Amino acid sequence: MSRKPISVVKSRLHHNCSEVIQPLNSTHSLNDTTWCNWAPFDKSNYKELLGAVDNAFLVAYAIGMFISGIFGERLPLRYYLTAGMLLSGLFTSLFGLGYFWNIHVLWYFVLVQIFNGLVQTTGWPAVVSCVGNWFGKGKRGLIMGIWNSHTSVGNILGSLLAGVWVDQQWGLSFVVPGVITAIMGIITFFFLIEYPEDVDCAPPQHHGNPEESQDRPEDPANGPHCNKESSLESAVTCSKDASAQPTAISFFGALRIPGVVEFSLCLLFAKLVSYTFLYWLPLYIANVVHFTAKEAGDLSTLFDVGGIIGGILAGLVSDYINGRATTCCVMLILAAPMMFLYNHVGQSGIGISIVMLLICGALVNGPYALITTAVSADLGTHKSLKGNAKALSTVTAIIDGTGSIGAALGPLLAGLISPTGWNNVFYMLIAADVLACLLLCRLVYKEILAWKSSLGKDRGSNMALTHA
Repeated sequence: MSRKPISVVKSRLHHNCSEVIQPLNSTHSLNDTTWCNWAPFDKSNYKELLGAVDNAFLVAYAIGMFISGIFGERLPLRYYLTAGMLLSGLFTSLFGLGYFWNIHVLWYFVLVQIFNGLVQTTGWPAVVSCVGNWFGKGKRGLIMGIWNSHTSVGNILGSLLAGVWVDQQWGLSFVVPGVITAIMGIITFFFLIEYPEDVDCAPPQHHGNPEESQDRPEDPANGPHCNKESSLESAVTCSKDASAQPTAISFFGALRIPGVVEFSLCLLFAKLVSYTFLYWLPLYIANVVHFTAKEAGDLSTLFDVGGIIGGILAGLVSDYINGRATTCCVMLILAAPMMFLYNHVGQSGIGISIVMLLICGALVNGPYALITTAVSADLGTHKSLKGNAKALSTVTAIIDGTGSIGAALGPLLAGLISPTGWNNVFYMLIAADVLACLLLCRLVYKEILAWKSSLGKDRGSNMALTHA
C-alpha cells in the first residue's frame, strides 16, 4: 500500500499542462506546456528521473533483504515488525511532505526512497517466520497462495487511496498510506502473537507421516518434532525450543541445494516483469489511452486483482500435480503472448482492457507468488538442511534477495527504454519472461521424470492386484 502511490502520482508529476487552466496571477507563457509540472520532474528527461527514484528504493530493498534476515533471527518478531512499520510509515509520509514543504531537489526524494527501501526489508522475513509458526505443511501451495494475496490487496488499496488526492494535493497520496502503515505497526505491537504456544494453542502438525512422531520419544512432549525432512515452518518453530542452536549454513552451501539457483534466477526475471507493471502501468495507461491520473490508477488495480487469482490458482494447481516448476513455466509461457496482445490491442476498448489486465496479472504474478512462498518452503525440506532454521533463512534470503535485484532492474530499464517507445518496453518484458521460463527447464524435466516414475509404480501395483 505504501509502495504503490508513486506509480499513480508519476503521471501527475509530469503531464501536458496545455489542458490545465492557468491561474489568473500566473506569469507563464500560454505556450508553456510544463508550467504545472513538479520540478525537478518537469524536464524532458523526467522518465529517467522517475526511474532513478524507483531504483533508489528497489536497490536499497534488494541489498537490505540479504541482511534483514540476520536481524530477524535475533530479535522478537513483534518488535522487529513494529519498528519496521513505524519507520516505513514515516519515510512514506516524508515523500508526500515534499509537496507541502515545496521541495524541488531530486536528492531529497531519492534519499527518502533509499531509507524507505531499507526499512521495508523488515517485513518479508518476519511475516514468513510468523506464518510458519502457525501453519503446518498441509496444502502449502493453496494456503500460501491465499495468504500471499495480501501483496495484491495492498497494491489495490495503494492505488485507490493515491487516486483520491492525485489530481489535487498529491502529497496526501503518500501521507495517508504512511499514517495507516504506522497505525498498523502499533496494532501489530499490541496484538501480534508469534507462536501458538503463547496463547496455549497446540502447535501445528508439520509432518506428512503422523506415525513418525510416535517413534520420537526423545522430542519435547508438547513441541513439534524435528527431523531432517521437516518443513520450513517446522524448522522455524523447532528452533524456538531446541537446546542446541544449529550453525548457520554458508552462502555457497545454500547455493548448492538443488533448485535454489534456478528458482532464484527465475524469480529475478519474474519479479522484473511484475515490478515494472507495478511502477509503470498507470503511466502507460495515462499516456496511451489519455486517461486522467486517477482513472489510470483505478484501472491498473485490475492487474493486481488478476494477481490474487493467479497466486491462488498457481498454488492450487501445483499442489494437485505436485509440480511447482512446471506450473511456473506454463504460466510464464502463456504470459509472453498475452503481454504482446495487451500492448497492441488491449487499449482498443475498455472491455478488452479489463479482461486482458486480469489475465496478464494472473499469469505474471502467479509464478512470482508461488516462488516467494511455497517454493521457498519446499526447498527448506531438502535433506541436506536437516531442519536447520538458520539455513532456511539463508535460502529464503537468497531467493527473495535475488528476485529483488530484478525488481530494481525492471523499473530502471523501463525508465531508460520508454522514451524510445512503449513497444520496446513490452519487448523487454517479454524477453525477461522467456528467460525466466528457460531457467526452469531442468527442474521441469526432473518433475516430468518423477511423474513417469510414479505412473510406472502405480501401473505395477495395479497389475499385481489384478493377478492376485
